[in-house]
Amino acid sequence: MSPSTKCVAAYSGMAAEINFPMEVRNQTQVEEFIFLGFSGVPHGQIYLFVVFLAIYLVTVLGNTTIVTLIQLDSRLHSPMYFFLSHLSCLDVCYSTVTVPKILTNFLRQRHTISYNQCMAQMFFLMTFAGSECALLAVMAYDRYAAICQPLHYSSLMSSHVRIPLAIASWIWGFLDSAIHTTLATHLSFCGANQIDHIFCDVPPLLKIACSDTYVNEITLHLASIFMGLSPFLLILLSYVYILSAILQIRSNTGRHKAFSTCAAHMIVVTVYFGMANVNYNRPSAGYSLEVDTLISTLYCIITPMLNPLIYSLRNKEVKEALKKVLGGQKNEYASTQRK
Repeated sequence: MSPSTKCVAAYSGMAAEINFPMEVRNQTQVEEFIFLGFSGVPHGQIYLFVVFLAIYLVTVLGNTTIVTLIQLDSRLHSPMYFFLSHLSCLDVCYSTVTVPKILTNFLRQRHTISYNQCMAQMFFLMTFAGSECALLAVMAYDRYAAICQPLHYSSLMSSHVRIPLAIASWIWGFLDSAIHTTLATHLSFCGANQIDHIFCDVPPLLKIACSDTYVNEITLHLASIFMGLSPFLLILLSYVYILSAILQIRSNTGRHKAFSTCAAHMIVVTVYFGMANVNYNRPSAGYSLEVDTLISTLYCIITPMLNPLIYSLRNKEVKEALKKVLGGQKNEYASTQRK
């Protein structure tokens, strides 16, 4: 079963099975929410459907290709590619939580989502987002160990270390999401059910809640600092040591090779954390609906598509592995035709 299939099954099953407490449901006084994102282009829904479908297919294809290549090519059985496979899996799950529902709504007159599905979507979205923050920090530590501690790299990134680090990244996102989702289920909406967004997330839900959201807002800002900023600071610290080590390499070839192994990760970190900061640390007044929709699209839909492109286009080993697999398939096809 492919990562995308697993994510779709997990999300669909959890969305159907999660039954939030009745006292919480009675407080909300709403059974569904209406998304207002893309409401300004009522006659362009079919074109948006095609665009988002193409983005989703590229995302799933690109990331599953990365995971498959890492599994098939023994040259990619290293800690760096082990973490990259987890990143690709996260990106497929991340995109699958939001895009299929968006595509469904493009084919309907009313862009709606049920209360339970909204809570489930928010839970999984924040789980994968938090996990990706932690995983990018782990990947930065891996590059630090490879460049700054090359003699001890095999022990620093042994299977007894990298597997717990990957698991901890997923748990990191789960804990962050569990806190926000639990607090969100205690919000009252008093009949207000129009969300200025294209999917369920904490900031747009807080805007339409009629109960006190002070605890939710404080928790969101604290989580942005602790769950988001702390991995980012760890990444910065790792790259301070990495750049210092690279500058001490005497040969230009050696410096270029060391820097090239980090370049793709640095680009992904810059794009991901930059968009996350804009998405979750927006001004209290917020942006216009159009700007909000654009930011959310870039952060949750475009970014997962870009990651495999960044790593594959800038990584010689990944490109060679892809050529090897494609070449093997061509040879197998040619031998079959001769028979």
